[in-house]
Amino acid sequence: MTEQAAPLQAGVSRTSRRRAAGTVVAGLLLSGVPLGALWAWMAPAVHGVVVLTRQGDRVQDYLGAEPQHFFVAAALLLGLLSAVAVVAAALVWQWRPHRGPGMVVALGAGVLGAGSVAAAVGALLVHVHYGTVHVGSAPVTHDHPVYYFTEAPPVFFGHSPLQIACTLLLPVAGAALAYAAPVATTARDDLGGYPGAVIADAGAPSVR
Repeated sequence: MTEQAAPLQAGVSRTSRRRAAGTVVAGLLLSGVPLGALWAWMAPAVHGVVVLTRQGDRVQDYLGAEPQHFFVAAALLLGLLSAVAVVAAALVWQWRPHRGPGMVVALGAGVLGAGSVAAAVGALLVHVHYGTVHVGSAPVTHDHPVYYFTEAPPVFFGHSPLQIACTLLLPVAGAALAYAAPVATTARDDLGGYPGAVIADAGAPSVR
């Protein structure tokens, strides 16, 4: 009598791949809200001055090394996003049954979404807190020709689409690289997921 051995079913995830990918994307999107709030709390504001010249012209300038904060604030957001991307890659790798290209796509989409949400939340909070500086409406007169102001820090290094895209895509590349590191050290084709790769030979006869 001949019997066939069934594949091992231990460790099979009850969560479908589509649902697992959606969970990763949704979790990262939600993480963008506290991340943006944290950035708004940490980012340094920019202090400047508006001066009314004798000719009646309004001149805007920044105090001391304050212009450096335009770079520091944007670099801070990029650093926070990169840290979240690496941690997320490590956590997603622990979900063994769903390791693979699909999860990498979900991870990248989630990190990109988290960056977009964090930038939007952070920009909203700092502009609500510091307001918008209008040089033309600054309260300067010939009796009080100097007006000091505090400007909200920027979330990006510039306003061009390329600069914004680079800020959002660099953490995505970091997440993919962090996920690729354990992949490169895994010998199994299924990346060590479940069920195990060892399956009994279905064609081998078993004699009783």
